[in-house]
Amino acid sequence: MDLAFTPEELKFRDEIRAWVKAHLPPEIADKVHKAQRLSRDDMQRWAKILGKQGWLGYGWPQQFGGPGWTAVQKHLFEEECAMAGAPRIVPFGPVMVAPVIMAYGNKEQQERFLPGIASGDVWWSQGYSEPGSGSDLASVRTKAERQGDKYIVNGQKTWTTLGQHGEWMFNLVRTSNEGKPQTGISFLLIDMKSPGVSVRPIKLLDGEVEVNDVFFDNVEVPAENLIGEENKGWTYAKHLLSHERTNIADVNRAKRELERVKRIAKAEGVYDDMRFRDQIALLEVDVVALEMLVLRVLSAEKSGRNALDIAGLLKIKGSEIQQRYTELMMLAAGPYSLPYIFEAMEAGWQGDQAVAAGLQGFPGGDVANATLAPSYFNYRKTTIYGGSNEVQRNIVAQTVLG
Repeated sequence: MDLAFTPEELKFRDEIRAWVKAHLPPEIADKVHKAQRLSRDDMQRWAKILGKQGWLGYGWPQQFGGPGWTAVQKHLFEEECAMAGAPRIVPFGPVMVAPVIMAYGNKEQQERFLPGIASGDVWWSQGYSEPGSGSDLASVRTKAERQGDKYIVNGQKTWTTLGQHGEWMFNLVRTSNEGKPQTGISFLLIDMKSPGVSVRPIKLLDGEVEVNDVFFDNVEVPAENLIGEENKGWTYAKHLLSHERTNIADVNRAKRELERVKRIAKAEGVYDDMRFRDQIALLEVDVVALEMLVLRVLSAEKSGRNALDIAGLLKIKGSEIQQRYTELMMLAAGPYSLPYIFEAMEAGWQGDQAVAAGLQGFPGGDVANATLAPSYFNYRKTTIYGGSNEVQRNIVAQTVLG
């Protein structure tokens, strides 16, 4: 196992670093480093910059318009973007549905949908979870009934991340009730502007609208939007979920946030507390271990060997690390992380204007502290979404340990 980068790979990393530095808008990077809200325009702006360069689909093969990078090059690209403060690529289009369209879609579907994903012009949403169908995804009940050259869709999806921005949505729908639940599911692409589609935002504890309910009321969907074969959607869903769970691990963001933990600890005067420093050290060990696991997979792929099916393991450890670094940041700032008032942040009272004016109304004096407690509470989700960690441990036990 060789975990060292080659001279060519190191040169590639330097080129990516220089390009990102030249093209990443500094005001967006500043928001990312402070964990402040990114607007739809912020995320789309970066996506379109990458799309113009041909790098939004950085994991795509050349035959579909991607750069055709190796697994190591993709890792280095992700690392450099994360450390520079680039927004995390919204994965639903380029990382999740695109590989399914490439693998199982027909030529017409590939020519129709992939260009809009690659350019960043079309925002995709994921329609998997339903009320009562989260970890037990095979129990989805949203129904698609074939009528001639179209499907009539009725049902509900929930926890649809950033669905309020969605333009297209890939969905698991039930097209048959015969046999095992998994055998009656199909993979359908739905235009969210279609009559009968309604989105209801779900406001979270931190005041943000990150997830949504999506309702389908007799929505007509052309049959040509069916990916692959009817009732084979479970196979396509598993293909997609392997990309989702690896993406959730996000070791490069963890490396960036580890440095942020240290900055906050130093600014708040707790970095010299040896007991607190021990906790930072333990986090760093976990981050390095996760990175080594990722690099082992990359090393196996580079040498032509089959890597272990460890997407679930990456998801488990990556999500636990995310929870830990948000907790340590909040603990470092102590009471200064608490006074988060959503409406005040919107009005600028807890924003840059208050700090710049030298006002004492914002405890802690650093605008970045205002997001620490909300981030901590928000990240309690990471061990649940994408397949709960309890379920993932069962999968790892079966597929890896035997």
